[in-house]
Amino acid sequence: MPSAAREKSDEEAKRPLLVYIQGILASLNPTERLIAEYVLEDPERVLSSSISDVREGSGASVGSIVGFCRSLGLKGFAEFKISLARELAQSGFPGLGPDTDNEQNISLFEKVFRFHAESLATTRQINSHETFREAALALDRGKRIEIFSTGISFSVAYLIACKLQLIGLPAYAQFDSHMQVIAATQLGKSDVAFGISCSGSTQATVHCLKIAKSKGARTICLTNSMKSPITTFSDVALFATPSEIKYFQAPLASRMTQLAIIDALFVFLAQKHKDKTASKLRDAGEELLKQRVI
Repeated sequence: MPSAAREKSDEEAKRPLLVYIQGILASLNPTERLIAEYVLEDPERVLSSSISDVREGSGASVGSIVGFCRSLGLKGFAEFKISLARELAQSGFPGLGPDTDNEQNISLFEKVFRFHAESLATTRQINSHETFREAALALDRGKRIEIFSTGISFSVAYLIACKLQLIGLPAYAQFDSHMQVIAATQLGKSDVAFGISCSGSTQATVHCLKIAKSKGARTICLTNSMKSPITTFSDVALFATPSEIKYFQAPLASRMTQLAIIDALFVFLAQKHKDKTASKLRDAGEELLKQRVI
């Protein structure tokens, strides 16, 4: 097996199965979605089910179930159950679901903190060190870095632009969607386009990344939805905790995990250029101190 194919196979094997299924849910066809939703509804049930049981429960054909398993990088239903059993044995499926007997005395505030902790752990699992490094180095080499986003994700885009500027990188985040399109048309081979979209299908953001890629710019995306349209136009894809955009959990999970990814990129770049970073932070700090009320 070629090394590239072997590395991809190894990465798929390490990928959290249930999280990945939830992450690609929005991109599945109707039949695949029936199977995925049946699995996500009660993973434990699937472990004790035959393929005929899953067929009856989901309404999908045996062939479709096998095809679904293979689309996940597995040989078939038997290997799917083995992978699922291994994952369930290691950890529970994260979420803020209904109270169990052991959780009835836990406050909602505690649940939110636990949910964030689980989301952060999951996000770390689905993004390899190599992917983080590739994204960070692309930003480091960019002659100009344009960050594209709208809606609730724009605050994350603006934050990374500010952080990168703080250490001397030429990063910009235009607020107006028309200006974002204009900025995308002006990028070239030495530039970087970074698109941030929780759903991965925000038309304005995807369009900007598509334009930037057509101009030869290096493209990066940060999304909660695997196999979403934005990934089609991204050279490097970073994923926050997958979550179907349906309930408040989506922005709840995405904001915290997106910020963690941004911080990881920022710290990597700051450490890579320690001397320059220290100098720029010192200069900025000295001037900002003058703005404080005495």
